[in-house]
Amino acid sequence: MTYRVCFVCTGNICRSPMAEIVFRARVAEAGLDGKVEVDSAGTGGWHEGDGADPRTVAVLEDHGYTGGHTARQFQPSWFSRLDLVIALDSGHLGALRRLAPTEQDAQKVRLLRSFDPAAGDHLDVPDPYYGGMDGFEECLEMVEAASTGLLAAVRKDLEGRAA
Repeated sequence: MTYRVCFVCTGNICRSPMAEIVFRARVAEAGLDGKVEVDSAGTGGWHEGDGADPRTVAVLEDHGYTGGHTARQFQPSWFSRLDLVIALDSGHLGALRRLAPTEQDAQKVRLLRSFDPAAGDHLDVPDPYYGGMDGFEECLEMVEAASTGLLAAVRKDLEGRAA
């Protein structure tokens, strides 16, 4: 059975596609291709059909990541097929939990940086959209740091399923 993770930010062109592409690379490095499916979406549909922000693409490529992306809006009906819904900031967390059809679905929603022990109480990944390239670099650093803990949590859930 495939484990499914969806990253969610506002427009699905900056933070969530970055997290999707980084985490997909971590999944592949861990040999979990075919066992873990990774995608992303936005809380809104403003950018549906668009590619990732060129600054997101540039930062990812500068750090050796590749992968295509087409923006889409998160749909409440997706909860039934997802194991984890990863919000990039507390606003997304609240919006997604309100969209959740059941309490069990709401419990699937977690903040990405909650998987990074070094994040402390600073669990939001700031939106880099209105800033310069340094914001995109900072976003990537936060995503990479949290991806280690997220991968460990997913691996533990997968092992629990096999038991």
